[in-house]
Amino acid sequence: MTLQSRHLLGLEGVSREEITLILDTSESFKEILQRPIPKVPTLRGKTVVNLFFEPSTRTRISFELAEKRLTADTVNFTTSSSSVKKGETLKDTIRNIEAMNIDMVVVRHSAAGTPLFLTRCVDAAVINAGDGMHEHPTQALLDMLTIRERIGKIAGLKVALIGDIAHSRVAGSNIRGLLTMGAEVMLCGPKTLMPMFVERFGVHVTFHLEEALEWADCLNVLRIQLERQDKGLFPSIREYHKLYGITLERLEQAKRDVVILHPGPINRGVELDSDVADSDYSVILNQVTNGVAVRMAVLYLLSGGNPSIE
Repeated sequence: MTLQSRHLLGLEGVSREEITLILDTSESFKEILQRPIPKVPTLRGKTVVNLFFEPSTRTRISFELAEKRLTADTVNFTTSSSSVKKGETLKDTIRNIEAMNIDMVVVRHSAAGTPLFLTRCVDAAVINAGDGMHEHPTQALLDMLTIRERIGKIAGLKVALIGDIAHSRVAGSNIRGLLTMGAEVMLCGPKTLMPMFVERFGVHVTFHLEEALEWADCLNVLRIQLERQDKGLFPSIREYHKLYGITLERLEQAKRDVVILHPGPINRGVELDSDVADSDYSVILNQVTNGVAVRMAVLYLLSGGNPSIE
């Protein structure tokens, strides 16, 4: 089996079989990453451009490392040192880059739909590394790989997304991917941080953290997206933590062996306490490790690679 699309713009419409293929291929690459020389020549001769129009640490470094582990030629683009500062349009920027004979584009942009727009401008394969408040597919894939690795399955699990749902592209991709893989999803957060008509996604909704803790097998705790919010959506950071912050006391009261995920960056003392982030409940560092393997798998499969890896 191969992927049906030559791009990864989101997880909407991606089948359970395709997601399973990506996760299985990621596990194969995890084995490669544990070798003394964690490098394979599968993308030798391919050129990948990383177009990041928004600040990023984990995602950008993870993609760069994945590309180098696959022996691809990597070009990094940042707006601060580009002709975008001089007024060049996105379309002209990408067409000029493509004229240099590139094969793949990894793009992060504040405007939803930018990756789709790029597919109409270039012949290269396009991978969405986060577009506005829409989707962040590789983050959801690495989250699902981490859950499957820790628990052994995804189907039938109860996964609660906690926090700023309305402004989170991670939530958008996780909802779509988890439901496709047969998990149940609950959204929990303040009403002001919940999307309108959220029930249409086929998820459970609660505004009470205690209910989510009693229900869930896994908690994916989301960062408050202050940079994307209007002011006044909640009274204060202190009150948010009081109502929705994940603490050891709350986890112990729930009396469940809950798995804690977080896409990062963590605001310690806001969405979760330090002793939770560093506890045995947490698989946050596993997510970071799995991010490289997942992005290697996506790059490899979109380049036309055979799912069977040596």
